[in-house]
Amino acid sequence: MCGIAGAIDLTGQREFPARRLLAMTAAIAHRGPDDEQIHIEPGVALGARRLSIIDLAGGRQPLCNEDGSVWVAFNGELFEYPEIRRKLLDRGHQLTTRCDTEAWVHLYEDLGERMFEEARGQFAVSLWDRKTRTLILGRDRVGICPLYYAKADGWLLWGSEIKAILASGMVRAQADVRGLDHLFTFFCAGTTRTFFEGIDSIPPGHFLSINDGRVAKKLYWDLDFPDAGQERRLDDPTPLIEELQSHLETAVERRLRSDVPVVTYISGGLDSTVVLGLCSRLRREPIPAFTVGLDRAGPDERAHSTEAAEMLGSPLTTVVMDRSKIGETFPELVRAAEGPVLDTSCAALLRLAQAVHSQGYKVVLTGEGADEALAGYVWYKSQKIRDGAYQRIGRTIPRIFRNLIARSVAGGRMVIPPEQAIGGVRPAQQDMYEMISQCKPILYSNAMKDRLDGHSPYADLDITNDRIQRWHPLNQSLYVGYKVMLAGLLMISKGDRIAMNASVESRYPYLDDDVIAFSAGIAPEYKLRGMTEKWILRQVAGRILPSQIANRPKTMFRSSLAQTFLGPQRPAWADQLLSPESLRATGYFDPESVQKQRRLQTLLPRMTPARFVFDVALTCVASTQLWHHIFCGGGLCDLPVWSPPVKASD
Repeated sequence: MCGIAGAIDLTGQREFPARRLLAMTAAIAHRGPDDEQIHIEPGVALGARRLSIIDLAGGRQPLCNEDGSVWVAFNGELFEYPEIRRKLLDRGHQLTTRCDTEAWVHLYEDLGERMFEEARGQFAVSLWDRKTRTLILGRDRVGICPLYYAKADGWLLWGSEIKAILASGMVRAQADVRGLDHLFTFFCAGTTRTFFEGIDSIPPGHFLSINDGRVAKKLYWDLDFPDAGQERRLDDPTPLIEELQSHLETAVERRLRSDVPVVTYISGGLDSTVVLGLCSRLRREPIPAFTVGLDRAGPDERAHSTEAAEMLGSPLTTVVMDRSKIGETFPELVRAAEGPVLDTSCAALLRLAQAVHSQGYKVVLTGEGADEALAGYVWYKSQKIRDGAYQRIGRTIPRIFRNLIARSVAGGRMVIPPEQAIGGVRPAQQDMYEMISQCKPILYSNAMKDRLDGHSPYADLDITNDRIQRWHPLNQSLYVGYKVMLAGLLMISKGDRIAMNASVESRYPYLDDDVIAFSAGIAPEYKLRGMTEKWILRQVAGRILPSQIANRPKTMFRSSLAQTFLGPQRPAWADQLLSPESLRATGYFDPESVQKQRRLQTLLPRMTPARFVFDVALTCVASTQLWHHIFCGGGLCDLPVWSPPVKASD
């Protein structure tokens, strides 16, 4: 895993200043502390920071093909590189390294833009074809590795993180209020929109092709499901259980490929413990595990983690966090994530990655992605109950009930999108999105509402697969989970950004292409059987883990939300950020409404819709204020602001 940055002239063949490019790569030095290299020629500049994991001595980049006509800078891993390398050698290519970066230039020579058909793994890639003067910027299928871009002064700039683009000195950090509105709807920015005006994210499964000043965005992969009723199902599901186990074993084996030691995260629950168990089987020895303990700050799974690690013989490191430590860590989390973060537990994972780094490790396997593939979240169960009610009593009464709940939160200022606002269907998540959105008429300032000008955040979602209405309702919801929350939240605030902040590469066996394809193809009842989530994975777990682990109920890893910023252990900067003066300075929120909702959080019964909605919403308010202070000029509290480590110049 590395960090990449660069620029291409959209107007001609100007030379990009080396000092400016080095400022961009310096801003993401944490992604690649082991090496730095740039390549500049008329009209284009490529830069890379390297975290050495494969071919430690020979994998320096940017690198090129034999005649220097194709150059590449690459972030990530092609997990099937040994197999790709053999194919390339058989086709007569000359390879000078053992590093997967080199595969890109030769895949491009053979396949052109179709190279993404063979490029399977987690990656963000920048590739320059000198002969046709074409630049390709591409991202992996599900969006594990980030890649951002912006236009300025006739240049298209790109980087693995937004910090690289800001460090160019050519783009000013300004808020995109539509991106902020996504936070108060979908809990994250969309897969294209960011929180910064003029800076976009390449969506998962897409690439940009830039030639002669024209920028074309192209889709090369999208998740697909069988038509409802055509999914794979057997009278005896044993062969399917065995097939999933085989896919997971292969996925884990691929992600253990490394020239440096590999460790795992473990929560004590099903997903991560299956990964740890498979690692131990494949390595024939225990590998180190790392976990988080929450001290009166959320569900604490230390006992389960310790039990699982002891059963598998893995040495265990535990990072303990309480509300005070989460608050102390939150500014670093927002700086790493480059946006407001709702999920406060991400602060614990940031410290966990730092613990991995402090012990000298660079690579960690995690259990992220199983809930998306196999229906692990509670809202999939809620959808099943909801759709059952639709069949018995129709949609009118449930709709009235939802509106009554919304009215109890927002009064007469409800936000009600179309019934089927996402791709012409109503996935499980829309109930939750609509509920959280009720905070907006109350908390948003008039200026914020004017700037949004009636824009619907649903219009920004990349839900464009015209087959979605033919799928089973559960699969429709799983698709939305992959497209919105996985790429927009989990792979940023819980994944790439916080791991790479500590110079650690995280790998995800459940996001293996074959695991995803298998899971998409099987019948819904193998994912959610009755009210048992991830049923088929539990059958696999029963083959490799003790029964008490395989049958454990799902526990979402989460920590206290608004109480982190409103409770007695809150950091001093929280009151500063939520003061009327700071709220007026940013202009996003109404100061009187924020203060009123802060008071109500201490008065309302805990289990009420209003208490839940504003617990989430006030966390988003505090996090947005913090993000604005760090990136958009400071002046709101006593915390330091972010600035590039090196000043760019012409």
